Amino acid sequence: MTHTVVQKIIDSGPALAATAEESNRLGRLSDEAVRLIREAGTIRLLQPEEHGGMQAHPADFAEAVMATANYSPSAGWITGVVGVHPWEMALMDPQLQEEVWGEDQDTWIASPYAPGGLAIPTEDGSGYMVSGRWPFSSGTDHCEWAFLGAMVGTPEGKPAQPPAALHIVLPRSDYRIDQDSWDVMGLNGTGSKDVVVENAFVPKYRTIGSHVMGGATGIRPEPLYNLPFYSIFPIGITSAVIGASEGMLRIFLEQQKARHGWDGTGYLHEPHTTFAVGSAAADIAASRALLIDTVTQMYDLVASGQEISMTHRALARRNQVSCAWRAARAANEIFVRSGGNAIRRDNPLQQYFRDINTGLQHAIHSPGGVFAASTTLEGGAELAPGTFLMA
Repeated sequence: MTHTVVQKIIDSGPALAATAEESNRLGRLSDEAVRLIREAGTIRLLQPEEHGGMQAHPADFAEAVMATANYSPSAGWITGVVGVHPWEMALMDPQLQEEVWGEDQDTWIASPYAPGGLAIPTEDGSGYMVSGRWPFSSGTDHCEWAFLGAMVGTPEGKPAQPPAALHIVLPRSDYRIDQDSWDVMGLNGTGSKDVVVENAFVPKYRTIGSHVMGGATGIRPEPLYNLPFYSIFPIGITSAVIGASEGMLRIFLEQQKARHGWDGTGYLHEPHTTFAVGSAAADIAASRALLIDTVTQMYDLVASGQEISMTHRALARRNQVSCAWRAARAANEIFVRSGGNAIRRDNPLQQYFRDINTGLQHAIHSPGGVFAASTTLEGGAELAPGTFLMA
């Protein structure tokens, strides 16, 4: 059954698609795009119920991101990135949750998580002094708080040894957005600008350590909030790539209905084109199915009280990365069969092409180490038949 939020996105799809050009021109989501996302409730899917969220199944979240990206890749990207942050906020100190959501349960939180700065402990042990620069803060113009990754530092301003990483949370008043830092070839509308922090105090209750990465934190009882970080964070980003690929297929089919060759034959009846596009469509569908199946299996493991092993985590990441690349390759096969008019600036196909391939540049889609780790771990483990279907 389709989640109500997903259905709202589908119903508003044409209106959302109409915002894409303005968002790309502005270098951030347009106000109308933000309004449509807020009204649908997509950012609150993984938010705890006590703060106005839905605590939805992560598969429903993935479906919502795909539906959004189908009509506007940048809006889908924002939904996938910003929509994950309420999940981690649910693991934070209740005092911080009240600060963020107490007055407005629709408050959005930005990131990024890459360690772009140092967090130096204060002498009294009450918190950290933080400075740094963090690129790629997607949707940051529309957010009032930010999760930032940082390495614990020494008083001399160097990383502590052994290394220790934190996620820290700052209000908008404690960081600056570099408005001139986003000039890119694709996903223009995400507004993934740099944020700069200069000697800001972050109390300890606004920080969380790396234990969240492995899941089963016990901070909350719900299965959703005991999944590993790297089973939740990547699915939003990969879902955006898959959804945008579905959007490219949709637009291609719409355009090809009116396209004919010199002999009057419709291109949708040309066997070489239909074979290639049919194969690509199957790959996009397979990517969708595998991503949803994998996160569902992870959720079911947690819900049944079973341990999420390193092998499970490695195979889930393998599947997630594979889904992104498979969908993108399929989209590229569609684009090169779209005809010369597809390269015109006013044709949405060229924007989708750029957005999809830009989405692959995110570090979460880097296949090398992920595929190597999954092969090594799977070779020495026994899993139940059908666990994490092969990519």
